[in-house]
Amino acid sequence: MNPVIVKNIKIGEGIPKICVSLVGTTVVELLNEAEYLKDVPKDLVEWRVDCFRDVFDVEKVMRALGELREALGEIPLLFTFRTEKEGGAQAISADAYLSLNKMAVETGYVDLIDVELYSGEVIVRELIEYAHQNHVKVIASNHDFEKTPDKAEMLLRLREMQEMGADILKLAVMPQSERDVLNLLAATEEMVRLYAKRPVVTMSMSGKGSISRVAGEIFGSAITFGSARKASAPGQIPAGELSYILNILHSTL
Repeated sequence: MNPVIVKNIKIGEGIPKICVSLVGTTVVELLNEAEYLKDVPKDLVEWRVDCFRDVFDVEKVMRALGELREALGEIPLLFTFRTEKEGGAQAISADAYLSLNKMAVETGYVDLIDVELYSGEVIVRELIEYAHQNHVKVIASNHDFEKTPDKAEMLLRLREMQEMGADILKLAVMPQSERDVLNLLAATEEMVRLYAKRPVVTMSMSGKGSISRVAGEIFGSAITFGSARKASAPGQIPAGELSYILNILHSTL
């Protein structure tokens, strides 16, 4: 597996990288969150733009991105519109999703974009190609907030993301039992060992799946999402505690 380098961060090697999400609804809230993050352990920052009140106002999004980029300095920035069907704050049309992500790429302010696998093959391939033309990395993603698919299905989705040319492959699922968590970890290990040519990111959500957020170095997940003031998904561990646990586990390997 080849690591992905974003600014000075090497994703897919060593301790899983910590990504913290910004979920402010206004520019003021976003910048306050960014200021708060200065004392929070993190390797990447995700802007969950679907939470932004004026997300469909292109000029306001561009201005917010510029201010956020300045506030974050050299910290890699991931731009994510999480759709309502995959647990996000609101719905979006296919055309608007495509346009918004292209606009983010064009600004030069973002280092990565998140592209949902089930946005449609044409849109996914177009966004990956467009991002790469503009030197932006792509995390292909899929989120199931209802269940954990069987291992074969999880492997199929991750391999499909890879076939489409994404730089990082992300899968988040909801466990209904302890067995579901084990199946997610097993799928991660098998994907990394047998198929992955690029970093894999997986998580089992909710408190039941929290072990998956700290065991990435053992099973192969390259990024883990921690919370700052507010979690962006169920089961996230505060970033400071997450960093502490990751370093303890790393010291034993």
